[in-house]
Amino acid sequence: MKNVGGKERALRAVFGSGVVIVDFLASVQIEILFLLVGLWGVLTSAFGYCPFNGLLNRNTCAIELQPTQS
Repeated sequence: MKNVGGKERALRAVFGSGVVIVDFLASVQIEILFLLVGLWGVLTSAFGYCPFNGLLNRNTCAIELQPTQS
């Protein structure tokens, strides 16, 4: 199930990519932190799911899924 909407996905992709690019300019001590934060943004954007949004019951996805009746 997806819980990250279109605008948030685009923002996460741009932010994550920017952090990964800045990672190349960072010192060795903080490089791993930048890489992890950047990859988190890119991966949550790519898959459309963020575990933290799930924990907070937050859903920015515009598509509402209706339960099926059997």
